[in-house]
Amino acid sequence: MGVAGPPGPVMDRDEVDRALARLGAEHEAIETSLLALQDHAGRRLLEGAELTGATRDRWAAAEQAITLLWSYFDAYAAALRTAREVRSRRKWPNRDDLAQLTDVLRGEAVTVAGNAAPSPSPSINGPAKLSEHFTLAALVERMNDLYASSLDMVVAADAVWSALPARIDLLSAELGRTRRLAHSVGVRPGEHPAGDDLERITSSLTRLREQVVSDPLTYWQKAQGSSAPGGGRPDTTAYDRQARALDEVRREIEAVLTVRQDAEARLARLRDVLSRADRTLAEARSARGEVLAKIAASEVPAVSGPPIALQEQLAAAADYRRHGQWHRLSPLLESLEAKAEDELLRARESLTAVTAPLAVRAELRGRLDAYKAKVSRLGFAEDPFLVERYDAARRMLWSAPCDLRVAGEAVLRYQRAAAEVLSTGGPERAAPTDRRGES
Repeated sequence: MGVAGPPGPVMDRDEVDRALARLGAEHEAIETSLLALQDHAGRRLLEGAELTGATRDRWAAAEQAITLLWSYFDAYAAALRTAREVRSRRKWPNRDDLAQLTDVLRGEAVTVAGNAAPSPSPSINGPAKLSEHFTLAALVERMNDLYASSLDMVVAADAVWSALPARIDLLSAELGRTRRLAHSVGVRPGEHPAGDDLERITSSLTRLREQVVSDPLTYWQKAQGSSAPGGGRPDTTAYDRQARALDEVRREIEAVLTVRQDAEARLARLRDVLSRADRTLAEARSARGEVLAKIAASEVPAVSGPPIALQEQLAAAADYRRHGQWHRLSPLLESLEAKAEDELLRARESLTAVTAPLAVRAELRGRLDAYKAKVSRLGFAEDPFLVERYDAARRMLWSAPCDLRVAGEAVLRYQRAAAEVLSTGGPERAAPTDRRGES
């Protein structure tokens, strides 16, 4: 080691003292970091865990790296002690002392046994080296690299273990409460889709927790572009997916619970709506008979009977309520409510269509009486021509069956005659027979 002489110029006393002070501070910092790594909670957990997958492989490499780190540190500390011993021989070191110090502080004076970190496979260039030689600066750089990679692995595993298992346990507890609530309202696997979803979420969470505990690095997302140890965050994608699925199931269970609370009121409303639809259809059937008797030459649509299928479904819904089958009652009620409103609307439309001819007759009667009142108010109530036209229209509108087309033409003739009389200020006496022949 001393045959070739010290590397470069021999250091003077001040350079040696400054280098020793810097190396001493560096030694304390490295020792503090290594002890912190040794006591890190993540490292202790890794030592006692039954690991699998990528975490098992990386921890095996990290354990070798940590062992090698301590070997390097011991060699570094030994070289520093040697330098301090040489420097402490005399207050003013001679040239041989300075040459030896220069060799220790700057040369490849640190020897580390080659078996400190066994290689997983033999080198293709020949047998493994029996020992390696480093300068103190190169040794510190090597230790920094090993420390950074080891700490990165330990911090990543610890971060995943600190974040995910606790969250999974909380979600599992919420899952348990939801399962009990679901069971109370009849939502069970094989009977309701939400029950099947709960079984799937339970299996997924159990499997996720096992994987997180045994292979945490699978759930670590390294930060892009970050070289700092532990740069990244736990990957919660799988957990978030199960949390969302449980939220969806919980909302469905809450909807079933709401059905249990409001079932009787909703069933009562359904009975009322269907009863109104039935009464409206009955009224439409009665009105149809009246129209056929009183209105001639009119197309009157047929009226359907009461909705038997809806009544059967309503009876089934009441049966579900009596037996507490809320998970079956919930979708049935929603379907029935929509169908019942449609049925009531259809019944009202049927009544409107059936009574349309009666409405037309009523409108014609009203129009005829309105014009007669206007004529009477202006003093022409006794006009023979108007009286004749009015009587003709009235006979048609108050006779049965009433021909709406003919009656409408009669009302129009009376309306035109009244307008003529009102516009001229009096009846035209010259040709009454001509006016009577206008029809």
